[in-house]
Amino acid sequence: MSELDLETPAPVVDLDRLDRNLERWQRRCDELGFASRPHVKTHKCTVIALRQVELGAAGVTCQTLGEAEAMADAGIGDVLLPGNVVGARKLERLSRLLGRARVTVAVDDERVAEGLADVGDGLTILVECDTGHGRSGVQTPQRAAGLAKAIASTDGLRFGGFLTYPAPPGARAFLADAVDRCGLEVETVSAGGTPAMWDAGELRPVVTEYRAGTYAFHDRATVAAGAATLDDVALTVCATVVSRPAPGRAIVDAGSKALSSDRCAEPGHGLVLEAPSSRLVRLDEEHGYVELADGDELDVGRQVRIVPNHACVVANLFSSLALVRDGALAGAWAVDARGR
Repeated sequence: MSELDLETPAPVVDLDRLDRNLERWQRRCDELGFASRPHVKTHKCTVIALRQVELGAAGVTCQTLGEAEAMADAGIGDVLLPGNVVGARKLERLSRLLGRARVTVAVDDERVAEGLADVGDGLTILVECDTGHGRSGVQTPQRAAGLAKAIASTDGLRFGGFLTYPAPPGARAFLADAVDRCGLEVETVSAGGTPAMWDAGELRPVVTEYRAGTYAFHDRATVAAGAATLDDVALTVCATVVSRPAPGRAIVDAGSKALSSDRCAEPGHGLVLEAPSSRLVRLDEEHGYVELADGDELDVGRQVRIVPNHACVVANLFSSLALVRDGALAGAWAVDARGR
């Protein structure tokens, strides 16, 4: 792999791989009859989000109001916030956002739904369901149906359907039961998650919409899950070997502030492509410790490319993404929603 002569550390996006990832997943959604609603938390970049919509996405998913505002600023007119929006200041921002985009919000609590009633006329609400992840969401189909009826009877709100993340075994049955019990028109049943995206067809016809995010870039975790191969990984972190303090150790200038400390099923903190048998065993804030395997050699001054364990965190650590096409630098894109 040729060196890019970048000031490091720097996130690098391979445009050919990115294009291929976006096009392939949209094509699969079209084949299955899913509305694709990609999650922008992976890239936080309006250029990429606009490309996803251009390819056929129904809209985007945003985890935060800041992300949603950035997408609306870019002209994206359909946004999903897949979790409870709580607090007067956030509700004020949500109300303003409704003047610029169609916004759908997920809730798991009647008190949260009541707080949304005065935000804007006819705000669409999905009921968030915990189908096994153990985070937020109502715990049973009965509770999901009850909350759906409460939303439908609340002035100022419009019941739209159900939402879950991810979709473990039993999720389809849970959601189908909730749909049957609520006795209401259900427009949307939304699921998501890149690791299981290629098995998403098993959720049809109950699930109508799929939210994948990491698929745009892929990372070490999605490769380990079987959702991608290394040849699909579009985001790497370019780093420089800055020290060789011992025969079996190399130090690179990418630490937790460039790669994050997230772990995955594979050992270490990332894969150094130029030393694939070695391990990135430790991260300080600005330094990565590479335990060199026999046969791997990294000289001081050499630039390397690291596949991060979790791409979604990496994009938020930088203000821009360096672009490459056919191995050559091809510009940069702003990470518009960074820190938002």
